[in-house]
Amino acid sequence: MTAGNPGPTLVLVLAVAALVGCGVVLLLERSLTRILLGVVLLGNGVNLLILLGGRSGGAPVVGTGPVDRMSDPLAQALVLTAIVITFGFTAFLLAVAYRSWYLTGDDEVPDDLEDRQIIRRAEHHDVGAADRGGEGPGDDPEQVDPEPARRRLRRGKPDGAS
Repeated sequence: MTAGNPGPTLVLVLAVAALVGCGVVLLLERSLTRILLGVVLLGNGVNLLILLGGRSGGAPVVGTGPVDRMSDPLAQALVLTAIVITFGFTAFLLAVAYRSWYLTGDDEVPDDLEDRQIIRRAEHHDVGAADRGGEGPGDDPEQVDPEPARRRLRRGKPDGAS
């Protein structure tokens, strides 16, 4: 923001978009380390967005200048609160990622029971809902891989073999 123009500049808006976009992409990964980095980037992007929503101007201290030229103190207080919350959540995710790495040797989020049930139904060609794509259950390119590559390699099977 500039003194002559009270609105946000294009560079700051693009920075918010880049931080939030990269944060969301990293949140969709299965590695807890990448999820942690996504939370940090998303938190910083949202903090910058909150700051852009406030009015720019002088220090928000009564008696230092005219009230209509002061910056908005609410946005600054919200960002400070969001920084503390993001820090606490980051510390929690870091502890979860470390614990997962300590117990299993990697920080990948495993499939839950419902995912495994869906995979089993797909292997038996049990379709839970109508197939609206037109291809059969064996020819669907969007089917979930029933076994991640690292598990196949542990069993001694190459990546392409079933």
